[in-house]
Amino acid sequence: MGTTSNEDRGTLRFFVTYTGIKLPLKLINELQPDEVENRNTFFRGYFDGQDRLTSFDKLAYGEVELRHDYTYHDNGKIRAAEITDIDGEVTMLLFSAEGEAV
Repeated sequence: MGTTSNEDRGTLRFFVTYTGIKLPLKLINELQPDEVENRNTFFRGYFDGQDRLTSFDKLAYGEVELRHDYTYHDNGKIRAAEITDIDGEVTMLLFSAEGEAV
């Protein structure tokens, strides 16, 4: 399948873009590792053993423009999202066990 393991962040996969406005975002249009070599922009997503997105980087021209890191409640709902923008500014969002922002 062309995936590699990264112990810190999970299993690495590549994508063209994302969909949705609620967190966690959903990465779509998966790419094989060799397909990102000539792309100017793509998403580098990391997934845990339950195939949940734990982290992603949006890369543009070799630079990380955006990073999201997610943690989850035991019930699978998002617990927290740490969002780092291109300037290194970090925003932390917390969610209840029902998935509502707190």
